Amino acid sequence: MSWIWKDKSDGKLKDNEIVSFRKVVRSKKKGQKAIVHVSADAKYKLFVNGTLVHIGPQKGDHQIHYYDVLDLGPYYEDGDNVVLIRVLAIPNEHNKGNHGFHRTDSPGLYLSGELEGDHTWKYFKEKVHMEPENPRFAPLYILEKSQGLGALVGCHHVEYDDSKWSQARKYEPFELPPILRPDYMVRRQIPLIPVRPKRFEHVEKVVLSQPSDEAWNGLLQESKSIKVGPNTRSVIEISAGPETTGYLSLLMGKGQDAEINILTSECYAYEPEEEGPFSMPRKGDRTDSVNGKLFGFTDTYMVAGQGSSQSPEIYEPFWFRTFRYIQLEIITKDQELDIYDFSYEETGYPLDVQSQVETSDASMEAIWDISERSLKLCMHETYEDCPFYEQLQYAMDSRSQILYTYATAADDRLARQCMDDFRRAGKHDGMINCSYPNYESNVIPGFSIYYIGMVYDHMMYFGDKPLVMKHLPTILGILNFFRSRLDQRGMVEKLGGPLFRSKYWSFIDWTDQWRETAGVPLATHEGPLTMESLLYVMGLQYSAKLLDFIGYDQMSRQFLSEAKMLQEAINTHARGKDGMLQDGPGFEGYSQHTQVFGVLTETINLEEGARYIKETLNNPDLYAQCSVAMMFYLFRALEKCQMYEETHDLWDIWRDMVAKNLTTCEEDSVMSRSDCHAWGALALYELPSVVLGVRPVKPGCEEISINPVPGVLDWAQGQVMTPKGLVKVSWKRSTTGLNIQAQVPKSMKIDAGGHKHLEIHVSEE
Repeated sequence: MSWIWKDKSDGKLKDNEIVSFRKVVRSKKKGQKAIVHVSADAKYKLFVNGTLVHIGPQKGDHQIHYYDVLDLGPYYEDGDNVVLIRVLAIPNEHNKGNHGFHRTDSPGLYLSGELEGDHTWKYFKEKVHMEPENPRFAPLYILEKSQGLGALVGCHHVEYDDSKWSQARKYEPFELPPILRPDYMVRRQIPLIPVRPKRFEHVEKVVLSQPSDEAWNGLLQESKSIKVGPNTRSVIEISAGPETTGYLSLLMGKGQDAEINILTSECYAYEPEEEGPFSMPRKGDRTDSVNGKLFGFTDTYMVAGQGSSQSPEIYEPFWFRTFRYIQLEIITKDQELDIYDFSYEETGYPLDVQSQVETSDASMEAIWDISERSLKLCMHETYEDCPFYEQLQYAMDSRSQILYTYATAADDRLARQCMDDFRRAGKHDGMINCSYPNYESNVIPGFSIYYIGMVYDHMMYFGDKPLVMKHLPTILGILNFFRSRLDQRGMVEKLGGPLFRSKYWSFIDWTDQWRETAGVPLATHEGPLTMESLLYVMGLQYSAKLLDFIGYDQMSRQFLSEAKMLQEAINTHARGKDGMLQDGPGFEGYSQHTQVFGVLTETINLEEGARYIKETLNNPDLYAQCSVAMMFYLFRALEKCQMYEETHDLWDIWRDMVAKNLTTCEEDSVMSRSDCHAWGALALYELPSVVLGVRPVKPGCEEISINPVPGVLDWAQGQVMTPKGLVKVSWKRSTTGLNIQAQVPKSMKIDAGGHKHLEIHVSEE
């Protein structure tokens, strides 16, 4: 079991590198088990005989490094086989690589088992330069400018001549940091992320091309090769159908020195209203290829010209790309270019959505569809805020995504990993890095409370006491961070402010009114935020319930007492006109958010809360409104105030997305930066958990409610997956209430929620 790398180099890695390692594995039998342990610093892609087997390892951090256990047997053929492993190495300098990929000063490839890391491996350093996607903020850092990989043409074949490749060397144990030593590394905690061969749907638009539309469609749909003449420029825009995430693959022959630019884009859009490093395209109909253009990120490849139909030259950007449309630009020189295929391998966490819901509102079907796709596209090795721009795991986003996962699949594997990530994100003062794994510090104080919410949600669905105990120290550290920052009024003092202008980013939500402060209430200019005090109250309340669950009754009572004192301080110092909660104590500014969290924490009573929330709904120009990100909490407050019928019009936000031909949920309606942000997959919770009413009322789903909240709907039916099994529910509105029928597993305890007309059948499953 060893780590291998290139020959010794001078000093530390200065730029991103991709190094291919190759070995011919002799005399194998097809289908015979061949177990290998694999890891890399930072990432690897493993191929057997040209077939992509897996990309890994799972994202770790400075405390933990993962390895994968793979069976290569299903990929072997009788006789000799070629194993090729491409390794991405990243400098240990902060701004020189992907923010979510941890790395050390000892890049390399780890192998153990069927394949050992030793000198029998040969390596070739690819001519790839990686670039940031933005000069100021580049969390992805995956864009490639690649020189033709002529030396790799045919390398997947046994007879390939690798005499010009160099011999790999083994690391000596003293050269490795402890985290990379075999006895320190940890086996992967989540399922392997599958890849599935996919083809593009069609040519959306030929901007400039010698080959015909028909020829391009034949290439995309049926792998019919085409020829691009010498000294020409072709620009073709290609549709993948719905938005997706996948590994691109372009197969070529001849075409020496041709330049190929592959732009990946989420949609058609229009030029920004103003220029600047953070300016965003204006968006409307996402399919408007007539008036719009494709904005996105571009990879560039210079063709070596050494490929043929039997042994093509292959260009595959290392990391997955997010796209709905692709603009392919080809600029040939003196030699014609053959293109044999252009396709991709779709990838994503293997989420098995089993909950299904129909309602009397036909518009919800399309909303469910874009929501489910959004959630899946934001799940890979971690939960992600958005796959196109950042691919980072934020605590606020992830709390909602985890609930959507529970409500549709009762799957907690990625959720457990997410909570462990944030547990390891602790800082010296008790706060956590609220985007993690992340190579840079990114503290949003209020987001730490959503991490506590994750642990609370897991308790309710899965009832795992050891898990709660494991996370308790981090939870206590977070609460102590807030506790130690109470001002003379008894409220949380000013913690941060706008992005890039304060030590901490006190982000609450993207709203038009808070655009200049990057999602922070304007009260930040004069002092503390009421929302951060309300979030602390919520954290104390969640924590008290967690402590009750594990038998820490005295501490639970203490936390509830602290929450009550904080609520009294909020009501004393942050009440304004007509009793509404101010955005800051004494600050004459108000938002929907403070009223919503006032209701959810019971800092204000439900009668007041209903009146205040109604006021904000009726006067959107006067009050900052909850955007897509905060809709989950607005819906919970409306439900709590028995105003759930108000949600009917709020779904117009999603109906508008469908009308604009989105296939996923946009980040917000303020800047519409990302077209895929899974905090917007709200329907995945609302329909099964609220409209059908199936959700836990006691920890571990020891008791599950069937308590539909109809809003304005006339009927609904469907099935909901829970940790205790599948529940089927149908209901219709009548003059006497709801007539409900349900089918549940034998062992399930049901809380009928006070419904008189509930008929329960026991499932034989």
